Amino acid sequence: MQVIKIHHPYDPELIPAGPVVLAMGFFDGIHRGHQAVIKTARKIADEKGVPLAVLTYDHRPEIVYQQYPVGGVHYLTPLPRKLDLLEQLGVDRVYLVNLTSALSALDPQAFVDQYLIGFHAIAAVAGYDHTYGADPSVANMEHLKDFAKGRFEVVTVDKMTLQDNHKVGSTRIRQLLDLGDVQSANVLLGYFYQTSGVIVHGFARGRTLGFPTANVAWPEAEWIPAIGVYVVQLKIGDRWYDGMASVGRNVTFGEHNEKTLEINLFNFNQMIYGENVQVRWIKRLRGEVKFASVDDLIAQMRLDQHHSKLTLQNLKALPGQILQ
Repeated sequence: MQVIKIHHPYDPELIPAGPVVLAMGFFDGIHRGHQAVIKTARKIADEKGVPLAVLTYDHRPEIVYQQYPVGGVHYLTPLPRKLDLLEQLGVDRVYLVNLTSALSALDPQAFVDQYLIGFHAIAAVAGYDHTYGADPSVANMEHLKDFAKGRFEVVTVDKMTLQDNHKVGSTRIRQLLDLGDVQSANVLLGYFYQTSGVIVHGFARGRTLGFPTANVAWPEAEWIPAIGVYVVQLKIGDRWYDGMASVGRNVTFGEHNEKTLEINLFNFNQMIYGENVQVRWIKRLRGEVKFASVDDLIAQMRLDQHHSKLTLQNLKALPGQILQ
């Protein structure tokens, strides 16, 4: 997959010749709704015999349009992960656009002329709620046909809802992760949620308890599920290992501790400090508890391990899952 970085105003020489079908969106999460957009565009590109290109952005639009939030901006799919998922979906080319004030100041007609026409789109595909400018009442899919002026086809993908009538959307997924409900988040994503990190030294308490843990320092911009205990898998190198994770502050051992991510891997005995890893989030078992004694903590961890192993023994791919 070719990735072309674009900064406004861009050099037209950067744009390969020839028509494309262009899918548009920020696509944080590459959830089932996003996948529907990409798959629709892929089908049209195959029918027309042209490459599938994606126009996406290097950071969330809020950075340009709103005050920078306390605690920073977090992503369901940081850029490397998003690009990997787009490639899995069969995208041929990504136009990675630097979203700036100068770009956002373009009126919708100028944006269409400079970007969609400039990228040689013969069809533009996006979700029903996609916008492409500071005024979403104008720069939306309803008006895109007017700005296209017959120069390319406009295809709008409808809202996707599940049986509970919840819209499949990035905002809902973030809310579920903040509640620790990774199972429901995974249903909306269509794959098991993943985060990344590096293995670092911790306090080695787990080893003394009989549950040695891999301590994962995660990138600041990644969206980590709520405090609690989870069934997970950890990817080291090319292999996935089963385990259970604690996101928490180790409240049994004192107050005001920093939040950590510690993963106990089953039947594992390797030195892995410094390894770059991926965490696959399967299920939440419980919240964090301050135990009256270390013995109580150990007893609960044995139960957690038992339930985790049962969950992983019965683990199946999500219905319709195509992404890893």
